[in-house]
Amino acid sequence: MDRTPLSALLRRHAERAPHEPAISDDRGTLTWLELERRTNRAARALIAAGVKPDDLVTIALPNGTDFLEACFAIWKAGATPQPVSSRLPRVEIDAIVDLARSATVIALPGCEVSRPTLAYADLLAREGDDRPLPDLVARCWKAPTSGGSTGRPKLILATQAAYADPANAGAWRLAPDQVALMPGPLYHNAPFVMAVSAMTVGAHLVIMPRFDAEGVLAALDRHGATWVYLVPTMMSRIWRLEEAVKARYDVSSLTTLWHLAAPCPPWLKEAWINWLGPDVVWEIYAATEGLAGTVISGSEWLEHRGSVGRVFAGEIKICDDDGCEVPPGVIGEVFMRAAGGASAYAYVGATADIRDGWQSLGDMGHFDGDGYLYLADRRADMILVGGSNVYPAEVEAALEEHPRVRSCAVVGLPDEDLGSRIHAIVEPADGLDEAALRAFVAGRLAAYKRPRTYEMVRRPLRDSAGKVRRAQLRDERLAHGDKAR
Repeated sequence: MDRTPLSALLRRHAERAPHEPAISDDRGTLTWLELERRTNRAARALIAAGVKPDDLVTIALPNGTDFLEACFAIWKAGATPQPVSSRLPRVEIDAIVDLARSATVIALPGCEVSRPTLAYADLLAREGDDRPLPDLVARCWKAPTSGGSTGRPKLILATQAAYADPANAGAWRLAPDQVALMPGPLYHNAPFVMAVSAMTVGAHLVIMPRFDAEGVLAALDRHGATWVYLVPTMMSRIWRLEEAVKARYDVSSLTTLWHLAAPCPPWLKEAWINWLGPDVVWEIYAATEGLAGTVISGSEWLEHRGSVGRVFAGEIKICDDDGCEVPPGVIGEVFMRAAGGASAYAYVGATADIRDGWQSLGDMGHFDGDGYLYLADRRADMILVGGSNVYPAEVEAALEEHPRVRSCAVVGLPDEDLGSRIHAIVEPADGLDEAALRAFVAGRLAAYKRPRTYEMVRRPLRDSAGKVRRAQLRDERLAHGDKAR
């Protein structure tokens, strides 16, 4: 495919394969021609509503075809989609749309925010002209949000213009004859980029309204899906299904599984490799900022257990506290820069931590002698226990290996003797016994890494994208007098 504006992409596919399935959700399927015509109407309605080239338009819609239809309508209007969760409380979404100075917000009926709001169905109802529009190209193709570990919103504006990127789509192992299943939330950057990449190559994209462990297997079977995006939390919940449930569905069509967004416990990754085969399971480590990244296949991972791969884009180095690069095998802070030192993004609402052209996103890790990167954890989440560094992700991986731990988060709380003590917050399955869990962890972690206190909760600790805000969990417990002693 040549350099195609995203505003022209659907028209190209509609000319090539007008009646082939383009996108599906739980309500049905749209062909490329239907999608092209509907988004032409919606784009005209946005322009009539005052949206101008290079405006940001916030999308606060749940997973479904409407979400991506809205994106393509925005690109056709020459503007930039700015996706957010449809479940955000008003105070949070107001903070984001104020940062974005959004021209309008496309949301569910009844959504109340500080900017003009339209439902997607209303856009279609306002305009009947479905003819092609002139090809417009926004200077910024996406503007996702990220709160990081602080929870304070910031916008990450891509510096790339709104063109389809077939090379990027090919790197995701996507092709026109494939069926791509997306159970991840489209307002998060990785699911968003992967969904657009699937549409870029002309694959059939199937969107799940929300993640459901058995539902993923059923969708893989029903659609004969060849490609799927998951995060480790999703992988864990699917893996913990009863064997009889997993055996009910045929997933043999699957040729590519991508996982990212959070550390994957080695035992879980190995289980999936054994289930699907090493050539199917792939992992990428990158950030919304798009500075650099690593990639690893299942076959490579078996030889470099625990690694997130070798650098495939940009540059990565590991530095000590003084900013000096450390040799292989030594843990330090991960710094990245885009190829050639080019700027890949611009923040709105935050200032980047850039040192001599290199940026840290807060991760700790090390390279081995073969150039494979291993992550330890985020610097802000590291716990100092009696002078020893403890990385919560390692403790969480040991906890989550227990079959009756649904999810968990590990934080450091003040301790008069050790400085900090490790506190485990656990979402248990029925029948989890704390004493048995302690014994289980004792067989997997050194004594100083084991949680000294446990807290059982009845809610998931990771969001739909597999992210956990440890700093927020810690602050909540400190604000309530640390009752978990």
